[in-house]
Amino acid sequence: MQPFLIALQFLTSLPVRLDRMPEPQAVGRSLLYYPLVGLLLGAMLWLLGTVLENASAPLLAALLLTGWVALTGGLHLDGLADSADAWLGGFGDRERTLTIMKDPRSGPIAVVVLVLLLLLKFVALWTLLAADQRLALLLAPLLGRSALLGLFLTTPYVRPGGLGQVLAEQMPRNTSRIVLGGVVLVCLALGSSGWLALAATVGVGWLSRRAMCRRIGGTTGDTAGALLELVECAVLVVLALGL
Repeated sequence: MQPFLIALQFLTSLPVRLDRMPEPQAVGRSLLYYPLVGLLLGAMLWLLGTVLENASAPLLAALLLTGWVALTGGLHLDGLADSADAWLGGFGDRERTLTIMKDPRSGPIAVVVLVLLLLLKFVALWTLLAADQRLALLLAPLLGRSALLGLFLTTPYVRPGGLGQVLAEQMPRNTSRIVLGGVVLVCLALGSSGWLALAATVGVGWLSRRAMCRRIGGTTGDTAGALLELVECAVLVVLALGL
């Protein structure tokens, strides 16, 4: 149970309290529960959408997106903002890129990227809700967090110290592959929507990982957060385009 609570505490803003300081092995095993946390977030969004189903599609989309950000505390949006600043300001240099990512301040490019991403999410949600296609509310959070499991499984963690290094070193790799396989099977069983969402996740994940490895030689917490946000957005957009 503790690994699940660690994942819930780290990935959401829910009031989770641990009864003791977790062991490194428990922190590593928490990665296995990332897809489950995503599914839980999706279920909360689905429930919120059901409660507010009488609202117009644009208003419901705005409320769901607000709830989405509130439930995650904006953690991954912060990672996307830092990564955007670093990729532009790093000028292709690894050390400069890593240094900029540690700067808590956000530059203009970070603001632009966040606005564009939230705009795309909002319009995609509006389109899907207008067509009464709510499966995306489950698929986007599920695949966004499953992408993190795949990232840590296949990509070196390049910033020493901290939670990310513990996750990368202590994650049970064989069990992680089984969990990812289960997520893939679930998506395939959902028909065309699941296939499209899975294809978007694999495409964005592959491109993002390649960019990370070329620029900094692996991943950091910020680039992992950026990947999650990009996958969620891609899943919503692709499903909206597929209507």
